[in-house]
Amino acid sequence: MSFEGSDRQRLFVGGSWVEPDGGHYPVIDPATEETVGGAPEASRDQVDAACAAAREAFGPWSRTAPEERAAVLARAADIIHGHLGPYAELAQAETGATTGTARGMQVGVGAARFRRYARLEPAEWAIAPQINDAGPMGRAGVMGALAVRQPVGVVTCITSYNNPWANPAGKIAPALAMGNTVVVKPAPQDPLSVYRMAEALEAAGVPPGVVNVVSGRSVEVGEAAVSSPDVDMVSFTGSTAVGRRIAEACGRDMKRQLMELGGKGAAVVLDDADIGSAVAGIGTTFSFYSGQICTAPTRVLAQRGVYDRLVEQLAVYAGRLKVGDPREASTVVGPVISAEHRDRVESYVETGRKEGAVVVTGGERPPCERGFYVAPTLLADCTNDMRVAREEIFGPVVCVIPFDDEEEGIALANDTEYGLIDYVWSGDVARAFRVARRLRAGGVGVNTVGRNMEAPFGGFKQSGVGRDVGSYALHAYSEVQAIVWPG
Repeated sequence: MSFEGSDRQRLFVGGSWVEPDGGHYPVIDPATEETVGGAPEASRDQVDAACAAAREAFGPWSRTAPEERAAVLARAADIIHGHLGPYAELAQAETGATTGTARGMQVGVGAARFRRYARLEPAEWAIAPQINDAGPMGRAGVMGALAVRQPVGVVTCITSYNNPWANPAGKIAPALAMGNTVVVKPAPQDPLSVYRMAEALEAAGVPPGVVNVVSGRSVEVGEAAVSSPDVDMVSFTGSTAVGRRIAEACGRDMKRQLMELGGKGAAVVLDDADIGSAVAGIGTTFSFYSGQICTAPTRVLAQRGVYDRLVEQLAVYAGRLKVGDPREASTVVGPVISAEHRDRVESYVETGRKEGAVVVTGGERPPCERGFYVAPTLLADCTNDMRVAREEIFGPVVCVIPFDDEEEGIALANDTEYGLIDYVWSGDVARAFRVARRLRAGGVGVNTVGRNMEAPFGGFKQSGVGRDVGSYALHAYSEVQAIVWPG
């Protein structure tokens, strides 16, 4: 299967479409194992050229009126929305997402994020005047001050494979709105959608060099995009292991960082919880992106009074989910991204079994002729020291751990190196909020797995550095400058 304009993709560097020095590699549809198109393999020289182009474009773009930058983002949103159908087909082919997810949560959210950051917000704030005593730096008097948000400069955006529209848009749009320029290095599994995004931005009138896209399977491409002296900041979404290496490289040159890394979300289900609501929320681990999402409630901590019922109902829920072709309307669980990742997820299930976990449902490869499918799998009678409870599996696998009282549940939830998003289910909202405030996570859902798209997003501990989403993303892609004068 091929898509017009995507069968042999070119790099986007300095406003031009450039043939890759490294040729092309195949992008594989995880549902059919067919080739979607050829993705370009950039050389280090081409990555350096992209960073240099972004540096050259930064000055003029940063001085462009905010209203003009916003107009470009708004036009891009209109173009993306106008091509929702074909863009969603390509995203589905690259990722294996179900049709509803590809249209709504991938392309739809991508367009919405460009529209969100086309909304102008204040970039400066007056600070209350201060009366200073006479000192060595000057005379006594009233000092005025202004806090101004300035763009960081050139931002390298390294994006995740699980959402090639919402994730890149969530980096590119606020970065451009603040006056930065970007070099985008998409995930090697699904870069073609990001090139469609670049086409939309080009058509929307983004000047040459403001947006550059370079892709490749080799580690060298990402390393070059991080280490370039033209780059001032790196925004990365991916594994904690890779994030550590990027942070080390950034630290040498004091480059700014925004890191959204791994998660092992704890879902604390208290004994007064609505079990149906908890099952529906936890069950999204099985269905949403086939569990390939860092915010999934994969580690369920159930108070003993509800433990048996929760396990029983989760098993029923998982067993009813149709696994198969994501293009069929009745499919709920599509494939994972690759054969290698399927094998990795299956190895975790086997590890859990060996560690003493009970495989209540799943654990067997679905009987699909083609594609990289993993059955929704529920592991019960787990303990918090098992690998399946401590490491991010990134697949449709849920492990359930019993606890006795509230204090033990909180302690278990916090006993992890991760801290992205946790969840609490309780019939007593005050109790749920009390528990939520004690969880060491960047976000906590109370009786929901839904998100407020203006709330700050990011993690504690090994789950990342910094916050984005909403106005917080504008903060993330800017530096604060103080301007002081005598009153």
